[in-house]
Amino acid sequence: MRKFIPVLLLFFFISNNTSAQQDAMFTKYMFNTLAYNPGYAGSKEYMSVVALYRDQWWGIDGSPHTQTFSIHTPFKERIGLGFNLSNDKIGATGSTSGSLSYAYRIPFGKGKVSIGLQASFMNYRTDFGILRYKDPRGGDQSFKNDVNLWAPNFGAGLYYYSDKFYAGFSVPHLLKTDLRRDDIETNRWAQLYRHYFITAGVAIPISGESLVFKPAIIIKSVGLFGDFSTDGGNLNPIGAPNEFDIDLSFLFYQSLWVGASFRSSFEAFIGKTSSVDSADLWAMIHLRNGVRLGLAYDLTLTELSPFAKGSFEIMVGYDFHFDKKNIVTPRYF
Repeated sequence: MRKFIPVLLLFFFISNNTSAQQDAMFTKYMFNTLAYNPGYAGSKEYMSVVALYRDQWWGIDGSPHTQTFSIHTPFKERIGLGFNLSNDKIGATGSTSGSLSYAYRIPFGKGKVSIGLQASFMNYRTDFGILRYKDPRGGDQSFKNDVNLWAPNFGAGLYYYSDKFYAGFSVPHLLKTDLRRDDIETNRWAQLYRHYFITAGVAIPISGESLVFKPAIIIKSVGLFGDFSTDGGNLNPIGAPNEFDIDLSFLFYQSLWVGASFRSSFEAFIGKTSSVDSADLWAMIHLRNGVRLGLAYDLTLTELSPFAKGSFEIMVGYDFHFDKKNIVTPRYF
């Protein structure tokens, strides 16, 4: 029986334009930084592994499902190495990507500046046969042929961190890649755009190390705040809203994180061309053997709220404290 993709495809592009963010979003982005910034590699000063599963808009058939796995470690004194693998499935489209990261870390003030580069690949694929069409499929050129392509890419990032502060800027995909193009009329149906990430966070001790307050923010932009695509004779603004996540969390006794965040777009308040996204709750526990377990839930605040039961994430991590005596302070980031 053919799978039916319901109102998701109608509301997925929730703004007035017809594009959206292509890189997966995460509520627990501060614990999955290597997924979007290669400069993060090796910053924890020991090997660290993270696996994360996200089910977005739970309850809607064809909603986004994302899995990521990353591992990174310092190598020698100033070098960090990392590997990230992710899989994303949205309706009739899916992608799998992997990246190798190299970071060179330079002491700067009370912290370090890390310059990161990454080489990556992506497999993009479609299965339009699972869709149910109002009119015959052959009458719509957008769904004429399925796609299965492999594309290389590379990215870069800067990451500054100290014991209690971090800030970063990254572009995981520097090359724009045509995902679908009409071979005869050279019309572009889909393209992978550059995504820009700006992050910052600080750890503020309230009661020594037994209670720490940590606010954090991430800003995500496709095309860097109003880029325009003029290739192929088209002049269309990139329709993805410029998103931001504001997160406030507390760490209790170096073992239990509890946090809340708010996700929206600048366009929801300026111009009213988008909407508020979600309000989120999350928690994570650090076990003494190095295991980290985390869970997050997003309450959907968009027009999808009558249909979606929210979004959730499950995270499992492990920190290899091979030489604990050299870890003077806990790693908040």
